[in-house]
Amino acid sequence: MTEQKATLLFVDDEERILRSLKMLFRFDYKVHVTTDGNEALEILKRETVHVLVSDQRMPIMTGVELLRQARDISPNTMRLLLTGYSDLTAIVGSVNEGEIFRYINKPWDTDEIQLTLRNAAEIGLQLASLDKSANTQAAIKKADTSREQLGLLVIDEDPSTYEIVREIIGEKYLVRWGTTLNDAFTILSEENIAVVISEVRIANEDITAPLKTLKQYHPNILTMVLTSFQDTRALIELINQGQIYRFLPKPVLKGMLEKSIQASIRHYHAMRETPQLAQRYVVEKPQKEPLKISETILGYIRKIRSKIQG
Repeated sequence: MTEQKATLLFVDDEERILRSLKMLFRFDYKVHVTTDGNEALEILKRETVHVLVSDQRMPIMTGVELLRQARDISPNTMRLLLTGYSDLTAIVGSVNEGEIFRYINKPWDTDEIQLTLRNAAEIGLQLASLDKSANTQAAIKKADTSREQLGLLVIDEDPSTYEIVREIIGEKYLVRWGTTLNDAFTILSEENIAVVISEVRIANEDITAPLKTLKQYHPNILTMVLTSFQDTRALIELINQGQIYRFLPKPVLKGMLEKSIQASIRHYHAMRETPQLAQRYVVEKPQKEPLKISETILGYIRKIRSKIQG
């Protein structure tokens, strides 16, 4: 029996880029290329595409808009953004609207892009058999009717973040608050936390490494980042190595936060109903030095893993 080839769809307004990508991947995959976002959407409607790779700055349709519409048309397609621009607005949009799997910089490293797309294609092939709508419908019903005591964890020194989350959630779910990493990971190890809503700096220290490590071990826990910091490199790393589900700038808008929390809870239930969906959140290993995590935090992470597996 011949092994099924994954289908890749590349969208870029530069023919030169598309020719290079097709040459690189044509022997191992079925490859479609187009300069037109509307044509890409039509391809997604008429056939199964396992991986979609889009540029951002295109004249007909931006990459973020294409990825957003692609998510609705073919939610199980793995979506990636390939661009030469570190545009904060586009990066945020690719997370919040496109729910991308990876962000790839131009010019790309050949070995790196081949590995990234191989991983994406393997996951895309496994997800292709899932019903496009049943998981979402079941998740919405579960979120509306579940009496399971799920928790949301706010990691932030600012009490207003905790207060606004409490106001949004009301009594439906448990909301816990950690102002230090030790407090936060103690809560994670002892309680059933579905969604983490976190700053990236606590006590003037960068806490992105623990957030990335948490996702490596526990892809079912969804992470939302709320911060006033605008470091595009750090955000790209949080996408690739931390698979954050949403990124919201401070000062946060209540309506946007409420919408994001609701989406996170629905998606958590979708992963509970269909565990294969968690494969979408497999993270990339750090390219340079390993993440620096204290033994205390690692101990908490092991305890969380034991609790989930038990």
